[in-house]
Amino acid sequence: MTTAETAALPFAFFALRVARTRRLGPSLVRVTFTGAGDEDLSGFASGGHDQSLSLFLPHPGQPEPVMPPVVDGDLYGALGAWRAMDDDVRAVMRSYTVREQRRADDGTVEVDIDFAVHPDGGPACRWAQQASEGDRVAVLGPTVEDNTGVRFRLPADADEVLIWADETALPAASAVLERLPAGIRAQVWLEVPHAGDRVEPRTAADATVTWLVREEGAPPALEAVRAAEVRGTAPYAWIAGESGVVKALRRHLVNERKFDRRRVTFVGYWRKGLSEDALREVPEPDADAEV
Repeated sequence: MTTAETAALPFAFFALRVARTRRLGPSLVRVTFTGAGDEDLSGFASGGHDQSLSLFLPHPGQPEPVMPPVVDGDLYGALGAWRAMDDDVRAVMRSYTVREQRRADDGTVEVDIDFAVHPDGGPACRWAQQASEGDRVAVLGPTVEDNTGVRFRLPADADEVLIWADETALPAASAVLERLPAGIRAQVWLEVPHAGDRVEPRTAADATVTWLVREEGAPPALEAVRAAEVRGTAPYAWIAGESGVVKALRRHLVNERKFDRRRVTFVGYWRKGLSEDALREVPEPDADAEV
């Protein structure tokens, strides 16, 4: 790939620092970032909805993530050099959603990332729970709003939206709901560990939000969705969270409900029993394959 081609990619590396943190509930921590050093984030352009990015974190004891330089705009070369580094030295990489991007009163650009945290969490979970003002990270983030990191694509003719998300996808689901057009019917199931994790989303849609709280004995996701009545003639579904549940829900919608498979966006954010590093090595399911 030529330098001109890599420069045209809708992503770039950005250096960030923590501006503040906020506990949203037992399982959610919001970290607000601004640009680090001379980085003002003027080139950062989130497309909203379920905008994803790659977050690079330092190991304990490192003042900032260890990253190779980007030479002549060659992102692929930089990522290849990062992969070639020793695991215990190179920055820890995890995928996250941009919960919100905004310009603060003083003109600086701020980016919120919400972290799902739990007692036996991995390195990103541990980092988020200990993060404090001034801590440094890096991201491979969007430079144009219409980019491949946005998976939610509402068809123009959609008359009903179905959404299921667990706590790892709650930030993305909340951002999606905030951007749904006024009046469109939406059925939403948000699955969280604890009652205190309920963070009611804002939306102009005609939305029915059902919280599936595990500590309260909520029914499994498939059971809850299967019991719903879908009244739209051109529905669209977005489901994200644990891969096994996502696969079961997609199978239900496509095989039992006869949804057009092209109108079901599904994203496995994690898989029970696998780290993100291991999950990244598993091929992503083919959207056109039989389910």
